[in-house]
Amino acid sequence: MTIKPYRHEVKYYECDRMGITHHSNYVRFMEEARVDWMDQLGYGFDRMEAEGVVSPVVGIDCRYRHTTTFKDIIEIAVSVAETTPLRIVFNYTMKVGGKLVCTATSTHCFLENGHPVALADRFPELYENIMRLPICTIVVQYLYNCKRTNIVQVLYIYCTTTGVGPLRA
Repeated sequence: MTIKPYRHEVKYYECDRMGITHHSNYVRFMEEARVDWMDQLGYGFDRMEAEGVVSPVVGIDCRYRHTTTFKDIIEIAVSVAETTPLRIVFNYTMKVGGKLVCTATSTHCFLENGHPVALADRFPELYENIMRLPICTIVVQYLYNCKRTNIVQVLYIYCTTTGVGPLRA
Protein backbone atom coordinates (compact mmCIF):
# COMPACT_ATOMS: atom_id res chain seq x y z
CA MET A 1 0.00 0.00 0.00
CA THR A 2 1.40 3.37 -1.01
CA ILE A 3 0.38 6.49 0.88
CA LYS A 4 0.60 9.72 -1.10
CA PRO A 5 1.86 12.89 0.60
CA TYR A 6 -0.73 15.51 1.44
CA ARG A 7 -0.41 18.90 -0.28
CA HIS A 8 -1.36 22.19 1.38
CA GLU A 9 -1.22 25.57 -0.35
CA VAL A 10 -0.37 28.33 2.14
CA LYS A 11 -3.21 30.85 2.34
CA TYR A 12 -2.74 34.59 2.78
CA TYR A 13 -4.46 34.57 6.18
CA GLU A 14 -2.01 31.90 7.42
CA CYS A 15 0.88 34.37 7.14
CA ASP A 16 2.00 36.86 9.77
CA ARG A 17 3.05 40.51 9.41
CA MET A 18 6.48 39.40 8.19
CA GLY A 19 4.87 37.54 5.29
CA ILE A 20 5.79 34.07 6.53
CA THR A 21 3.50 31.25 7.57
CA HIS A 22 2.69 31.64 11.26
CA HIS A 23 4.16 28.76 13.25
CA SER A 24 0.79 27.77 14.79
CA ASN A 25 -0.56 26.79 11.39
CA TYR A 26 1.80 23.83 11.07
CA VAL A 27 -0.21 21.96 13.73
CA ARG A 28 -3.32 22.46 11.59
CA PHE A 29 -1.42 21.26 8.51
CA MET A 30 -0.43 18.15 10.47
CA GLU A 31 -4.07 17.46 11.27
CA GLU A 32 -5.12 17.90 7.64
CA ALA A 33 -2.38 15.51 6.54
CA ARG A 34 -3.21 12.97 9.27
CA VAL A 35 -6.91 12.96 8.33
CA ASP A 36 -5.95 12.46 4.67
CA TRP A 37 -3.54 9.65 5.67
CA MET A 38 -6.29 7.83 7.58
CA ASP A 39 -8.67 8.25 4.61
CA GLN A 40 -6.05 6.72 2.31
CA LEU A 41 -5.83 3.73 4.66
CA GLY A 42 -9.58 3.29 4.21
CA TYR A 43 -10.57 4.10 7.77
CA GLY A 44 -11.04 7.82 8.28
CA PHE A 45 -11.51 9.68 11.52
CA ASP A 46 -15.14 10.34 10.55
CA ARG A 47 -15.80 6.58 10.50
CA MET A 48 -13.93 6.08 13.77
CA GLU A 49 -15.88 8.85 15.49
CA ALA A 50 -19.18 7.53 14.08
CA GLU A 51 -18.32 4.28 15.88
CA GLY A 52 -17.82 6.15 19.15
CA VAL A 53 -14.02 6.40 19.32
CA VAL A 54 -12.03 9.63 19.45
CA SER A 55 -8.29 10.08 19.09
CA PRO A 56 -7.09 13.10 21.07
CA VAL A 57 -3.65 14.59 20.64
CA VAL A 58 -1.58 14.02 23.77
CA GLY A 59 1.71 15.44 22.48
CA ILE A 60 3.14 17.59 19.69
CA ASP A 61 6.72 18.34 18.68
CA CYS A 62 7.64 20.64 15.77
CA ARG A 63 11.06 21.54 14.40
CA TYR A 64 10.93 24.48 12.00
CA ARG A 65 13.75 24.31 9.43
CA HIS A 66 12.86 27.00 6.86
CA THR A 67 10.08 29.52 6.38
CA THR A 68 7.16 29.16 4.01
CA THR A 69 5.14 31.96 2.46
CA PHE A 70 1.84 32.71 0.74
CA LYS A 71 1.08 30.33 -2.15
CA ASP A 72 3.83 27.85 -1.24
CA ILE A 73 2.75 24.25 -1.71
CA ILE A 74 3.78 22.26 1.35
CA GLU A 75 4.03 18.53 0.69
CA ILE A 76 3.49 16.62 3.92
CA ALA A 77 4.53 12.98 4.22
CA VAL A 78 2.91 11.18 7.15
CA SER A 79 4.19 7.94 8.60
CA VAL A 80 3.95 5.95 11.81
CA ALA A 81 6.92 6.49 14.08
CA GLU A 82 5.73 4.21 16.87
CA THR A 83 2.70 2.20 17.97
CA THR A 84 1.76 0.66 21.29
CA PRO A 85 -1.52 -1.01 22.17
CA LEU A 86 -2.95 2.31 23.40
CA ARG A 87 -1.21 5.01 21.39
CA ILE A 88 0.23 5.93 18.05
CA VAL A 89 2.95 8.44 17.15
CA PHE A 90 2.81 10.04 13.71
CA ASN A 91 5.85 11.50 12.00
CA TYR A 92 5.49 14.43 9.57
CA THR A 93 8.03 15.59 7.02
CA MET A 94 7.09 18.87 5.32
CA LYS A 95 8.79 20.07 2.16
CA VAL A 96 8.40 22.86 -0.37
CA GLY A 97 9.94 22.11 -3.75
CA GLY A 98 11.98 19.31 -2.19
CA LYS A 99 13.39 21.59 0.54
CA LEU A 100 12.75 20.46 4.12
CA VAL A 101 10.76 23.13 5.98
CA CYS A 102 9.47 21.31 9.07
CA THR A 103 9.64 17.97 10.86
CA ALA A 104 7.14 17.07 13.53
CA THR A 105 5.48 14.32 15.53
CA SER A 106 2.08 14.01 17.15
CA THR A 107 1.12 11.43 19.75
CA HIS A 108 -2.46 10.16 20.04
CA CYS A 109 -4.45 7.77 22.18
CA PHE A 110 -7.84 6.21 21.48
CA LEU A 111 -10.84 6.68 23.78
CA GLU A 112 -14.33 5.23 23.81
CA ASN A 113 -16.73 6.71 26.35
CA GLY A 114 -13.73 8.30 28.05
CA HIS A 115 -11.86 5.01 28.47
CA PRO A 116 -8.70 3.91 26.63
CA VAL A 117 -9.12 1.34 23.87
CA ALA A 118 -6.53 -0.71 22.04
CA LEU A 119 -6.38 0.11 18.34
CA ALA A 120 -5.70 -3.52 17.32
CA ASP A 121 -8.70 -4.81 19.29
CA ARG A 122 -11.20 -2.07 18.46
CA PHE A 123 -10.23 -1.47 14.82
CA PRO A 124 -8.42 -4.58 13.55
CA GLU A 125 -8.90 -3.57 9.90
CA LEU A 126 -7.18 -0.21 10.45
CA TYR A 127 -4.45 -1.82 12.53
CA GLU A 128 -3.81 -4.39 9.77
CA ASN A 129 -3.56 -1.63 7.18
CA ILE A 130 -1.03 0.21 9.34
CA MET A 131 0.99 -2.99 9.81
CA ARG A 132 1.05 -3.50 6.01
CA LEU A 133 2.95 -0.27 5.53
CA PRO A 134 6.62 -0.76 4.67
CA ILE A 135 8.40 -1.77 7.85
CA CYS A 136 11.57 -0.01 6.70
CA THR A 137 9.88 3.35 7.17
CA ILE A 138 8.95 2.48 10.74
CA VAL A 139 12.38 1.03 11.58
CA VAL A 140 14.26 3.97 10.05
CA GLN A 141 12.15 6.47 11.97
CA TYR A 142 12.58 4.56 15.22
CA LEU A 143 16.34 4.51 14.81
CA TYR A 144 16.31 8.20 13.84
CA ASN A 145 14.45 8.99 17.06
CA CYS A 146 17.19 7.06 18.90
CA LYS A 147 19.80 9.33 17.23
CA ARG A 148 21.57 6.44 15.52
CA THR A 149 21.99 8.38 12.32
CA ASN A 150 24.67 6.15 10.80
CA ILE A 151 22.39 3.11 11.10
CA VAL A 152 19.48 5.16 9.78
CA GLN A 153 21.45 6.12 6.68
CA VAL A 154 22.47 2.53 6.04
CA LEU A 155 18.92 1.21 6.48
CA TYR A 156 17.46 3.97 4.34
CA ILE A 157 19.89 3.28 1.52
CA TYR A 158 19.25 -0.45 1.81
CA CYS A 159 15.45 -0.10 1.79
CA THR A 160 15.37 2.35 -1.10
CA THR A 161 17.88 0.55 -3.31
CA THR A 162 16.77 -3.06 -2.79
CA GLY A 163 13.05 -2.44 -3.31
CA VAL A 164 12.18 -4.00 0.03
CA GLY A 165 8.42 -4.22 0.02
CA PRO A 166 5.82 -4.20 2.75
CA LEU A 167 6.96 -6.58 5.46
CA ARG A 168 5.07 -7.58 8.54
CA ALA A 169 6.57 -7.05 11.95
